[in-house]
Amino acid sequence: MFRSFVINKYISKEFSKILTNVVLIFFCLGFIINLFEEINSFKDIDVGMYMPIFLSSLIVPSLLYEMFPFIVLISGIWFFLKIKKSDEITAMKISGMSNFSVIIIPGLLSIVIGILFITSINPVTSILVKKYETIKGGFEKDKDFLAAITKNGIWIKEKGNQKNNIIRSTHLKDNNLMNITIYEFNSEDKFTRRIEAKSADISLLVWSLKNVKIIDSDGVVLSEKIDSLNYNSLYDLDKIKTLYSNLNTVSFWDITNEIELLEKRGYSTRQMETKLHTSFAFPFFLLAMIFLSGVFTLSSNLEESNLKYVFIAIASCILIYFFNDFSAALGETEKLSVITAVWMPIVIIFTFGTAGVLYANQK
Repeated sequence: MFRSFVINKYISKEFSKILTNVVLIFFCLGFIINLFEEINSFKDIDVGMYMPIFLSSLIVPSLLYEMFPFIVLISGIWFFLKIKKSDEITAMKISGMSNFSVIIIPGLLSIVIGILFITSINPVTSILVKKYETIKGGFEKDKDFLAAITKNGIWIKEKGNQKNNIIRSTHLKDNNLMNITIYEFNSEDKFTRRIEAKSADISLLVWSLKNVKIIDSDGVVLSEKIDSLNYNSLYDLDKIKTLYSNLNTVSFWDITNEIELLEKRGYSTRQMETKLHTSFAFPFFLLAMIFLSGVFTLSSNLEESNLKYVFIAIASCILIYFFNDFSAALGETEKLSVITAVWMPIVIIFTFGTAGVLYANQK
């Protein structure tokens, strides 16, 4: 028993070292790539080097979180390849351990790390992404529109050639924005008038406002009790119903509240529900990656070049990424339920990995 404890501790320690190294490598690569993108985005603005570096440091942790399943896959292949090339796996088998026993230790560790990521690291990355968007948004003067859902209602900002408008509505009901107010500004951002309406049919980009009142900048009512008025917008119903800010700004602990808020405002909650189930599935996704890495390396007794494993790692990452993306697209288009779209790829990968582990255990 003591020998097994020592070996398990050794496996955990070595895998953790390799995982840390891979995380650092991906962090550096992500930082450098994103830094060039930030420098390019600020090429017409004199901000020096501090701003691109600072923004890159804010956004890279979120990118690492998204890539972490693939980081675990690469780390697993690296670890199992290491103990295989050094014949440590042979010594472990002589001590009574099977391939499954060797694989399960990094697997259990990946589950713990996955839970830690979701409950502790994700809230931190969401704050960093919010900070990133706030700072970056301050430099995007030419953004044509902006929209947000808050406790005070639905807010939309539109920018045109001659005027800039801010629109507020209490909620979305069927095809209509209800209790809508449109604040109009001229090209110099000077307030000109306010349009109030009981509802606005937003099925098309040309909205149909009902029960309209128009008030100038001094509070004088120019027109009231207008039955119908057309308003040209950058938004239609499809854009409004799928509208939401970057999902990476939403912490795991806030998802349930955000879903309730979206439902209250009449918005689609599919994206937020997808994020919730993706969070629940995250630790199991990491476990499946460990199983796959074990299958790729321990299922064969032949000595093979490292180039093969590099190719396997890259090809697997690409295939899994597109598989997940395709499944998510089916979920967003309501071809599949949210639960099926999120869990189906993980169940398939997990099943394949489990079968492979059982086969590798016989080696």
